[in-house]
Amino acid sequence: MTAGIDKAAEAGSVPSPCINVCRMDASSGLCEGCLRTIDEIAGWSLYDDHEKRAVWDALKARRARLIASQAKVQR
Repeated sequence: MTAGIDKAAEAGSVPSPCINVCRMDASSGLCEGCLRTIDEIAGWSLYDDHEKRAVWDALKARRARLIASQAKVQR
């Protein structure tokens, strides 16, 4: 987890991953800003902290795949 998430977790809340770049990529189905699916975005306010942390974990994996795919393209 990132330091921001760790700090929020200590306070009992999990911050939104939204960075106010709200555009859905049609090919991936993910937000170009935060990499969440439309269902994750729509459900965020209803999720408990456990579900929010699961989304954060999924985002880390998505970001890693995105970085890896971009590295392949640059080769």
